[in-house]
Amino acid sequence: MLPTIDGGGNRCRGVRPATVALPQWEVAVPQRVIRRLAAIVALDVVGYSRLTGLDEEGTLARLKILRDAIIEPAIADAHGRIVKTMGDGLLIEFPSSVGAVRCAIAIQSGMATRSSDTEADRRVELRIGIHVGDVVVDETDLLGDGVNIAARLEGVAPAGGVSISEDVWRQVDGKVPTTFSDMGEVVLKNISRPIRVYRADNLGKESTDQPPSHAMTREDLPTIAVMPFSNLSGDPEQEFFADGLAEDIITTLSKLSGLRVIARNSSFIYKGRVADVRDVARQLGVRHVLEGSVRRSGSRIRISVQLIDGRSGSPIWAERYDRTIDDIFAVQDEITLVLATELQVSLTEGEQARLQYTTTSNVEAWTQWVQGLSYYRQAVTKENCGRALPHWEKALALDPGSAALNGMLGLLHYVDARFGWWDARETALHKARSYADKALELDSESAVAFTTSSLVLLLEGRFDEAAAHARKAVELAPGSADAASFASFVFASSGLPEKAIVYSERATKLSPKYPGYYLGHLGHAYRLAGHFENAIAAFKAYEARNPGFGLVDLVIAYCQSGRPDLAEQTAKRLLSRHPDFTIRTWVSTQIRRDPTQLEAEKAALRSSGLPLGD
Repeated sequence: MLPTIDGGGNRCRGVRPATVALPQWEVAVPQRVIRRLAAIVALDVVGYSRLTGLDEEGTLARLKILRDAIIEPAIADAHGRIVKTMGDGLLIEFPSSVGAVRCAIAIQSGMATRSSDTEADRRVELRIGIHVGDVVVDETDLLGDGVNIAARLEGVAPAGGVSISEDVWRQVDGKVPTTFSDMGEVVLKNISRPIRVYRADNLGKESTDQPPSHAMTREDLPTIAVMPFSNLSGDPEQEFFADGLAEDIITTLSKLSGLRVIARNSSFIYKGRVADVRDVARQLGVRHVLEGSVRRSGSRIRISVQLIDGRSGSPIWAERYDRTIDDIFAVQDEITLVLATELQVSLTEGEQARLQYTTTSNVEAWTQWVQGLSYYRQAVTKENCGRALPHWEKALALDPGSAALNGMLGLLHYVDARFGWWDARETALHKARSYADKALELDSESAVAFTTSSLVLLLEGRFDEAAAHARKAVELAPGSADAASFASFVFASSGLPEKAIVYSERATKLSPKYPGYYLGHLGHAYRLAGHFENAIAAFKAYEARNPGFGLVDLVIAYCQSGRPDLAEQTAKRLLSRHPDFTIRTWVSTQIRRDPTQLEAEKAALRSSGLPLGD
């Protein structure tokens, strides 16, 4: 409904205008929509209700001082215009992205300096979001996606921080006195597509919701995408061999804290497609791309690789390896070492040791490993995991000293214990625990071992240990999107959903073309943290990408946020997709540190019309 003007000239939003019959000689002329390009800043006070509850008069007085002394002068200096006030926030228009960002930096830096002596619980902090785009001019107001996206970016900014869209970042990178951290694609409420978000660094305040020490979010880190290797053998059965070689290189590089390597989930979407390497680099947000091919004939292999500059498309380094199959691991080690050298990655002493390939040293075991991996990397279903299992069991029989193989087998049995696919729960959990313990015994620096152990500890109800092991996995493989996403699930289920959100953001950054279940982990964290709007947006995006998934959580989020009609509608859609669904079966797969939380979720599902089950 459009705003209307009453007889006194006052704006009355939400009032439907009366229908007036026009004389026959009059013709209604459609009003011309005026649009323009603008940089929009959305600014809001963090915890305004809490602050006014503590000291209303004092808070209002501090806000007036800060606005007069810092905010409005910064806006004027950057030639901005306050479009309107929105409760405790402002909407501001700028003629350029550079001016908008410079203004935001000046405001946040000034706020940090001014508030440094104020008691923490009474300190006024701001969140700022910035987007540049098309806006609709409605008299003195601005409307449209350009405004909506800026407002949503403000909502995901840290306290005292600035979040900007990728469109803004492209225009200001190198032109403003700060650097930016790439937070990956983020699902924003009521925005139809994920938006890549960047956060300003070093604004005089250390944000509490940034990733941990090895977060690798700084733009000065070298970045690389390893593309799927082409299979030139003429044998489709050797496809898994080429895929496994590329994935092993990704896995090894992900152990380096000084390099950001794009996850397999993202780089492998280009498999079988002809694409300009410069377009790939731009879409994945990397400076370097590794391409390769494999030709296998009997016991001989030929591996060709080239490292390419993603901006110019020019080769930086290229090599061809003609070896026997027994040299496959030495070739992998040589490729990863050359890449680290060419990209000038600084290696710690521990990383130098971890740079060598460690899954297995047995060629036949490796062949079984990568065959199983080809099934595991498809959708996580009982059928796909069931196909991977015998290959990995054969691989482990050939190389029982492999920590990675023990860890991945433990992961499959964890999934079985949780979802009840093959064995009784206690039997599956015992197998998972045995494999996880063996993996840790064999290699105390195996990220896979710690990830599996964290998930098993979660099922065992040992929540603090689970979180510690998940954190350790991320430390050992700081470039692994999977390790970060699993850590998010563990932290959320262990009663630490706010930290889980940070890990999920990290996972989506490391894998810009992330798989759907990353949205499930992100929505799970948002919902358990009480951020229902963000949770709903994540689960809707999950269900859009993987029909039928995320619907249970969507029912709960709608119900717990006071929208029973939508909860009931979604419950009906859930039953049409999964007619055998029961609350009891679902509850058996869930893990919560706080049992009252799960009881509330059961009640939400029951009130939405879903069957309890026997």
